[in-house]
Formats: sequence, structure tokens, C-alpha cells
Amino acid sequence: MTANAALHPEQPGGSADRERPTDINNTVRLIRESWAVVEPHAEEVSRFFYGMLFSIAPSTRELFPVNMEVQRSRLLRALVHVVQMVDRPDELTPFLQQLGRDHRKFGVVAEHYEAVGTALIASIKKHAGTAWNEAVERAWAEAYTVMATTMTDAASKDEGPAWYNGEVVHHERLSWDIAMVRVKPEYPVPYQPGQYVSVEVPQRPRMWRYLSPANPPSEDGTMEFHVRAVPTGWVSRAIVGHAQPGDQWRMGAPMGRLGVDRDSERDVVMLAGGTGLAPMRSIIQDLAQYGNNPEVHLFYGGHTRDDLYELRNLRQVAMSNPWLKVIPVLDNDPSAQGAEHGTLAEVAARYGTWQDHDVLVSGSPEMIRNTVSGMMVAGTPLERIHYDPFTLD
Repeated sequence: MTANAALHPEQPGGSADRERPTDINNTVRLIRESWAVVEPHAEEVSRFFYGMLFSIAPSTRELFPVNMEVQRSRLLRALVHVVQMVDRPDELTPFLQQLGRDHRKFGVVAEHYEAVGTALIASIKKHAGTAWNEAVERAWAEAYTVMATTMTDAASKDEGPAWYNGEVVHHERLSWDIAMVRVKPEYPVPYQPGQYVSVEVPQRPRMWRYLSPANPPSEDGTMEFHVRAVPTGWVSRAIVGHAQPGDQWRMGAPMGRLGVDRDSERDVVMLAGGTGLAPMRSIIQDLAQYGNNPEVHLFYGGHTRDDLYELRNLRQVAMSNPWLKVIPVLDNDPSAQGAEHGTLAEVAARYGTWQDHDVLVSGSPEMIRNTVSGMMVAGTPLERIHYDPFTLD
């Protein structure tokens, strides 16, 4: 079932109705208006959701880690992403299909989706107050039906493994808080340059974290990850400080839609913050195999010069690939030479509005929010801006 199909209710006689834009627009409006009321209470919504879920379906508790902090924030990001795309089925449907395939690693089965839907709608209803009514409940029920059906269909049709086992073959500290890790899977993970995967490490069982390979698929399947130790990141700190060769990792199905269409007539702008460089690096390394490519402007940002750990290598790639221009950006190191100063969006806007370019954004959730907003204010159309919701925890 596609998002469009699910948002066109069937007639009493059972035949699918024709497209009714008014109905779709009304459903979208009700979902967004009610979510705007609930969003300030997002943390409470998340806690209530998981409490109810574990109450009505106790077996689901085993699917989650003991510490739920990361999982709660991930739920909220997924909800916001779906709400933002509910009227954009061409983008929402592939996202949900990928999410459904990825969730197989948890052992999720079709029966779990009913419990999740019950808990989700009850949580939003509780916190929506007077904004909740029968029409709003019906809109959320229809939207969740789209989500659940699309995810379960994709999961049932996926013939690949629920996860891929891999062994750490190299661990190197690039700075005090950044590590480069290479993992050799038993079987190659079928990802595309720019995509990301969820990983589980032995130091933090059941605490899956999303990481983007920093290299395109290699002949032997080895995947390179760049990981920054986030102060509140249980998994990232364990990887940077304690991962070592021989560790066994599990990796979920590839997700994400960042990429460059070499057949498109549009040139590309990349805005990467910190280790958000990883998917951009993977794409650039893949493009470097070809003689003709779109023109690529890479704005590579960090707080200080030390954050630009890959700048020297990127400049070497640019020297032999004239289609690539690398612009280092610093937002908190005013004395540094050889870099633009300001936020990524501010600096990119100095170079143009990029209305006819594909704009790829990658970094922390906060960086993505601020950069997307800044680019739109500067005149970049939203439909030209591409980012993934689950890049860093």
C-alpha cells in the first residue's frame, strides 16, 4: 500500500475512491495541527508511549536496551520526520520501507505493530488536550495504518538477512574524541554511497546506533566508520574509547536516500558538519571513479580547525578531480587561517542561493535543523534540500 492509496478511504461499496485532494489535505492539516500542540511535551509523550507499550505488550521490552534515553529521542525524530513528509508520499514511502526492513533486526513481528499503534495514538491523545477529537483520531489512525502496512510489507518481502555480522579489523584514534573503525562483514552489506546502517557493538548490547560508512562499497566488503564520542552518547563513547580489533559487530539493513544522480543536469552542494562528512566522503570517493561528474561544492564545517580531521585528504582528492571544490568552514575559531568563518548555512549563502542545485546536508540533528532552516531563508527551495533523519545519536 502506498501513502497516497492509504489516504484515499474506500467507498462503502468497497471500491477505492478517486483521488480526493481535499480529504488528503484535511488529514495532513489535522495531523500537523495536533502534533504542533503535542510537540512541546515530546519528552512526556515518549515516556508515556513506552510505558503503555510495555504494559499492553510486555514481550516488547526485551527488544529494547535497559537505558531508553537514545531510543526515546529516536522515536521523536521518526515522528517528526513522518509528520513533515505525510503529504510527500514519494519520499515517505521509501523511508518507511527502509525502516521496516531495518526493524527486522529487533525481532519485530506484525503483531507488535498493533500494540505500537495503540500506544502511539493514546500518547498523542493524552497530551493533545482539547485539540483532540474524532476527526483527529481518525487522521492519526489512517496515518499509522500507512506506516505499519508499508513497514510490514517491506519487511516480509526482504529476502536479505535481518542483520550482517562483521569483525573490527582496525581502530584508530584520529583525535581525542574521533575514531576511525574498519569492519569486515561476513557478507558484503549492499549499501549505496551516502547511505547509513544501524550497528550494535559488544560494549553496548541492544543499543543500536546509526553510522554512515565513509567509503563506497569495496571489493572485499570492508566498511570504514568515522565516530565522534558524543558526551551523552553511550555507544559512540564506547566505540571511540574501547572498540578494538576482533570485536564482533552487527549491522542492520542499509537506509537513507543521500546520493548524487550522475545523470541529472543539476550540480551538487554538500554541507557536512564534523563526522557528518562520512556519507559525503563515500559519495565523493565513488564519483572519483568517473571522468565526468556534476560540479560539487563541499562545505566542510567544524567548531575549530581540529574538527576538520579529513581536510588534507579531501584537498588531495580535489587536486585531481576538478569537479570538486572543498570549502572549510569554522564557526568558533576566528584566528584560524585558510577557512571561511560562520555557520555552514551562512557561508554557503555567501556563494549563492543554489536554487538549481541538489543540496545534501549531513551532521548532528541540531546541525541539520539549523542548516536546512538557514538554507531556506537564504533562498534554497526545500525540495532541493536532502537529508536523512537518523545520522547521529
